[in-house]
Amino acid sequence: MPSRTSDTSDVLVVGGGIIGLVTAWRAAQRGLATAVVDPAPGGGAAQVAAGMLAAVTELHYGEETLLALNLRSARRYPEFAAELTEASGRDLGYRRCGTLAVALDADDRAHLRELHALQQRCGLESQWLSGRECRRLEPMLAPGVRGGLRVDGDHQIDPRRLAAALLAACERAGVVFHRVWAERLDVAGGRATGVTTADGTALAAGRVVLAGGSLSGRLAGVPREVLPPVRPVKGQVLRLTVPRRLAPFLSRTVRAVVRGGQVYLVPRENGELVVGATSEELGWDTTVTAGGVYELLRDAHELVPGITELPLTETRAGLRPGSPDNAPLLGPSGLDGLLLATGHHRNGVLLTPVTGDVMGQLLGDGELPQEARPFTPQRFGAVLMEQPA
Repeated sequence: MPSRTSDTSDVLVVGGGIIGLVTAWRAAQRGLATAVVDPAPGGGAAQVAAGMLAAVTELHYGEETLLALNLRSARRYPEFAAELTEASGRDLGYRRCGTLAVALDADDRAHLRELHALQQRCGLESQWLSGRECRRLEPMLAPGVRGGLRVDGDHQIDPRRLAAALLAACERAGVVFHRVWAERLDVAGGRATGVTTADGTALAAGRVVLAGGSLSGRLAGVPREVLPPVRPVKGQVLRLTVPRRLAPFLSRTVRAVVRGGQVYLVPRENGELVVGATSEELGWDTTVTAGGVYELLRDAHELVPGITELPLTETRAGLRPGSPDNAPLLGPSGLDGLLLATGHHRNGVLLTPVTGDVMGQLLGDGELPQEARPFTPQRFGAVLMEQPA
């Protein structure tokens, strides 16, 4: 099929998930002619994510550098949410309700104690509670809760509302949407010049931002030496509804280690309760499995027995964009004209504000902010990716 050339943009963002949308919004705010290519902007992993803004309770060993970026973005959230609400006219479901992480047996309690010690070494605010104190905060918890961590600074947001608000803000800012798949990156003279879409249209651009989430490593035409090392990590999530007669069911996000596995319950103000999430290295499979649903309900029931009274309204599976070190790839790719904003793994929602700041400054001023420099794609060297079948 012969290609048709459309108008040229200053910035063309490949991928219309929350990371692509916040990048496009910030670019448009800086006066750059911006376009997004995605068949369903506002979709992607945000439709499955629970929306925990949990920089403290999701701390992992060896991720202290990422912690600094996560904390910076968490601090930005109140201002970011207010700005986006005004720009879009939409509520984001942002709740400063805090998080309670609990353990149900001695082994899990020891694990949580280790996490608390790590948090303290990192200078983070968290309070150790007895099982009785945990149940005083959340009466629906099981009697067997052995202890927990209260983290008032870990909040939540509704990712679906966040995506819808970013889409509306982009439209109001003049971002152009091409609702079609990007088929191939176009390269000429050693520089990215745009993309060709699935319908044969050539979209020219001064710079291309690859923000395709778990699909970022599959765009044809990207030279192998700069192809982002991003893989899909499957997560299954359940949504239940809390009837008015049972409200309030939980007042804050509750997380737990159950038999060594993670489970979380995120209560929305509208009565929805999100339960997740599995973490499975199964390639591109997005099947909701009986085993995944069973494990989530089993562990959630051990944590909050009353959950079995709630209507189960939705089961979904999505793909997180994982990177080799579970941290994002932000900045120049190594190919002139091609920038990356991908690989956010489990922190995409949390890192939305700071990613927008970083990419907006890079696109507007040509400077990568200091906080993003540990996360440039070049930290992996020449990582060659296999194109998945």
